[in-house]
Amino acid sequence: MDKKQERMQLLEAQVRRLQRRIEALTPRSNVYSWSRVAIFFVGIALTVVLLIGSLWWLAIPVFVVSMILFGVVAHFHGLIDHSIARHTLWLHIKTAHIARMRLDWERIPAVFSEPPVEGHPFEMDIDITGQRSIHRLVNTGVSREGMARLRDWLLQTSPDLDTIQQRQALVRELTPMTRFRDRLTLNSLLASGGKFEQLEGKRLLQWLDQPSTSSSSLRTLFWISSALNIATVVLFLLGLFNIIPMFWQYTLAASVILFFATANQRGDIFEDASYLRYGFGTLSLIFSYLEKYPYGSHPRLQALCQPFHDKRETGPSAVLKGTARVASASTLKNNGIIWLVVNAFVPWDLYCARQLIHYKAQLRSRLPIWLDTWYELEAISSLSAFAYLNPEYILPEVKAAEQLQSAGRPPFEVDHLGHPLLAVEKKVTNSFTMNELGEVVIITGSNMAGKSTFLRTLGVNLCLAYAGGPVCAHSFTSTLFRLFTCIRVTDSVTDGYSYFYAEVRRLHALLDALKEPGQLPLFFLVDEIFKGTNNRERLIGSRSFVKSLVGHNCVGLISTHDLELVNLAESVPQVQNKHFREEVIEGQMAFDYVLREGPCPTTNALKIMAMEGLPIDG
Repeated sequence: MDKKQERMQLLEAQVRRLQRRIEALTPRSNVYSWSRVAIFFVGIALTVVLLIGSLWWLAIPVFVVSMILFGVVAHFHGLIDHSIARHTLWLHIKTAHIARMRLDWERIPAVFSEPPVEGHPFEMDIDITGQRSIHRLVNTGVSREGMARLRDWLLQTSPDLDTIQQRQALVRELTPMTRFRDRLTLNSLLASGGKFEQLEGKRLLQWLDQPSTSSSSLRTLFWISSALNIATVVLFLLGLFNIIPMFWQYTLAASVILFFATANQRGDIFEDASYLRYGFGTLSLIFSYLEKYPYGSHPRLQALCQPFHDKRETGPSAVLKGTARVASASTLKNNGIIWLVVNAFVPWDLYCARQLIHYKAQLRSRLPIWLDTWYELEAISSLSAFAYLNPEYILPEVKAAEQLQSAGRPPFEVDHLGHPLLAVEKKVTNSFTMNELGEVVIITGSNMAGKSTFLRTLGVNLCLAYAGGPVCAHSFTSTLFRLFTCIRVTDSVTDGYSYFYAEVRRLHALLDALKEPGQLPLFFLVDEIFKGTNNRERLIGSRSFVKSLVGHNCVGLISTHDLELVNLAESVPQVQNKHFREEVIEGQMAFDYVLREGPCPTTNALKIMAMEGLPIDG
């Protein structure tokens, strides 16, 4: 049994335990639920009967006892339901991991993703985004911004070596930390109500950025109100002992007038404090976990999460407690008369408003950093989970071109490279090398032999490597490239251009990218070049295009059905030929999807036509 099967069995055992626990808790929850109903209605019924019988002295304690008993049962019922909710989310997390290992797309959580970027060098061609994509397979994040962060990493067009190495170090450290990653996901799901959706972060930032009364204005009003309140108390005491006339009435009236006149400056403290408490409270479940986690021997993770445990006096827990106090104090407004009397003698609302602005200022400066760190951690955790669920994958060796050149190594070399979106039982791996810049490899082969899949395999793994994640290979060495693909070209009825014209535009964009000065080398992947035109012009155009690429700041592969194009290798040393082939066994075509040296010696178009009953006799 290999390591992947062991981890699959471990997850399946955890799922079974969680299911048994939920099955055990559900009947208990039902018992408590019916008990609450029975206690409530029996208590009410007994109270009414006793009152009808004029036994009010007995009815009151019966009612009180029944309500206390109802509250106790409700409390324990809430604990059980909370436990069921947590176990259900744990079950969701574990089953999602199993689905990712099995490529069970029906059970892999969907991801929020923006529409494809028009004109992107490779997004549309190699399944980076979409319903059955690398982004969806890898992502374990809950927030939209965390999902978008991972998507941006996978779609990076100008990779940075230092960034890649930093992410790889974090992925290496986080990969065995399954409990930390899953608890982060659990807390995120609890905060979002169990749904993969946007949390309060973005809305809370927008609310914090709204203009409000300045702290200095409120401070001035607070001291004026305090002076009037103190004067009222002093004058009241002096008047009480007949030392001076009852002047306190005037200062009291001034306090009341000031209170109502400054309502706009104070704002709706109760509503603002409640929103702040709720909005930040949902996030604090995540932030407090990161603030209090014992990082111990995980220095890189600790450094990433430094904003959460730096300055504890203004950390997430302290801010949450402060906003909770302000929210509780502001509920005095619900008691109209008491609220008015208290504010007449004490600047209660002004104090609450000042404290609210104080905590808003703290959040305004620190919340963006906390949110950004959380989004970064979600993306890193996704890559780490992908590495854990696929222990046969490796972290690639990405180095500067000078390092590889000085060591006498090629700029791109992979061993047993496979496609991560293919199931293990269907996956065929291939080894491949680009020996030098300016080299072009022409891939020939029959229909369905594996040319397009191999091109996508190269592109997808390059994206994973540059994102800092693991790749599906035994070994993977590469320098930094800009990836550019021309694989899924489509015509456009609305824009009025054909498939061939769309392909020409795409290949022109590739040449434009190649000519950009001071850029990384281009790694291009072109599938079935110029297939939208006739044989003669396709061959002429293909030869010219290949010649415009060789010897320049690029490497790449071009697949074609034109067997005449392979002759270009005889006159251009930097052109190589490789191919895929098929065999016909008992009247059926068989493909081994193995990449071989040289041009393809076979074709299969007529064989396919004959197998499907089409005429081929000319």
